[in-house]
Amino acid sequence: MRQRKAVIAEDEPVLRGELKEMLAKLWPELSICAEAEDGIEALHALESYTPEILFLDIQMPGMSGLEVARKASGKCHVAFVTAYDKYAVAAFEEGAVDYVMKPFSPARLATTVSRLKAKIESAPANLDNILQALAAQADANKEYIRWITASQGDDLRLITVEEICYFRADNKYTLVVTAEQESLIRRPIKELIDELDPNVFWQIHRGTLVNANAIAGVTRDIGGNLRVKLKQRKETLPVSDPYVHKFRQM
Repeated sequence: MRQRKAVIAEDEPVLRGELKEMLAKLWPELSICAEAEDGIEALHALESYTPEILFLDIQMPGMSGLEVARKASGKCHVAFVTAYDKYAVAAFEEGAVDYVMKPFSPARLATTVSRLKAKIESAPANLDNILQALAAQADANKEYIRWITASQGDDLRLITVEEICYFRADNKYTLVVTAEQESLIRRPIKELIDELDPNVFWQIHRGTLVNANAIAGVTRDIGGNLRVKLKQRKETLPVSDPYVHKFRQM
């Protein structure tokens, strides 16, 4: 049987490993040519390896699965990976190859594999219409968090998101920085990305989210790298290459 190429795009390492292991048993001829843990890596893998199949998590940091799917539409068969049934059912009914629900079920994945094998010789589905509908549905139903709770000694401090200048990953914690204080919370950056309004909190680095309203401007360091200047803080924040495009109009 002819070997097929696939990419797995899933931001949770344990789940990514489980999916890869199950696929190896269910479809030995399927070659996982790349794994991606965020949307940007997924897009690079799509361009570099031209896989026939893409197992794609709908919600990922860096670039959402829906954005990646737009690039994959008509180029490869897409199987959405999701914990949200409302997305999965809609995607499947509108012509996406299939979907895989988290947590993964070997029986359900076996069904997905059978459907992929049946469609692999046909042209990949055009996903434009369903992606437009999914994006509208997600925007309409999304409620973003309005405050963060942080421990401060024996007290619990409530910090409204408007007060926050930026978030920065700090080992197992996340640093929450306001104009006057810094606090640590036990919530990972990748979780906050999904819960904060992306029009207000911009990801500028793998471990940094900055409040767009707190930005005073941008500058370049001695090495030519872009850095964000803040209105109420003296430090500047580095911008990594995948996020430089956000500042082209500034």
